[in-house]
Amino acid sequence: MGKYIVKRVIMAVFTIWLVATITFFIMFLVPGGPFLAEKSPSPATLEALNRKYGLDQPVIVQYKNYMLNLLKGEFGESIKQRGRTVGGIISTGFKVSARVGGIAILVSVLVGVPLGCIAALNRGKWLDSLINVIATFGIAVPSFILSTVLMMIFSVKLKLLPTYGLSSWRHYIMPVMALSFYPTAYISRLMRTSMLDVLGQDYMRTAKAKGLSQFKMLFKHALRNAILPVVTYLGPLIAYTLTGSFVIEKIFTVPGLGNEFISSITGRDYTMIMGTTIFLASLVIIMNLLVDIAYKIIDPRIKLK
Repeated sequence: MGKYIVKRVIMAVFTIWLVATITFFIMFLVPGGPFLAEKSPSPATLEALNRKYGLDQPVIVQYKNYMLNLLKGEFGESIKQRGRTVGGIISTGFKVSARVGGIAILVSVLVGVPLGCIAALNRGKWLDSLINVIATFGIAVPSFILSTVLMMIFSVKLKLLPTYGLSSWRHYIMPVMALSFYPTAYISRLMRTSMLDVLGQDYMRTAKAKGLSQFKMLFKHALRNAILPVVTYLGPLIAYTLTGSFVIEKIFTVPGLGNEFISSITGRDYTMIMGTTIFLASLVIIMNLLVDIAYKIIDPRIKLK
């Protein structure tokens, strides 16, 4: 396993470098600049600002300087939020996004896995059909539409929940519901399919013939193997939760990393765009690596190459 982990770490570093390189050069191909949205800056002011942030140099020189700073762990200062470092902004925003996203992931797993098991154990019955309808609806409906519907019902009509901020536990309910609905639906369908496959295996029929209770068969034998596809999905799920939360954060005015990411794109904040992109890419790559290792822990029969 040691050689596998070293190999994956090297691949991860190469992938992060590739993402950073592609993002850097594509960013400079987009028309406009970080200072063109200001109130008609004079040519002298524009030249001074470009010189201050090194934007007057050739793109290849800027790329070299940025990569050298990145090796030191420095993302630089934000161009639009002057006086604040990109690392500090990411740290502040990610704490909020991680809190909302973490709750959403927990809800997705705790609800999706039991629903999938229930559907598999009641295959062909009305309960299975009901869960499938809910899961299909959850996969088909975009999160921003669900967010709007939730706001209309719980805020406008019933006046039960607030629509912006995170100042109390009630503020978390709608963002978490909107963010967790799709992954819950997907996990339930994934779990149902995997559980049906496991229940049809010979060792499950043998366990049933030995007189084991359904509860023991499900949790001791079936669940451990059936949950492997869900474990695999957890890596992309974290990526979806963070990127999906960008829209949710904007709708519910959540002061997370998503708001900073969108603002950096619209404001052409080059250092912020690079910092958030590299941070999110690194997070996804690391999570996929951890999922592969967790695969081996859950099922020792799996060979890592």
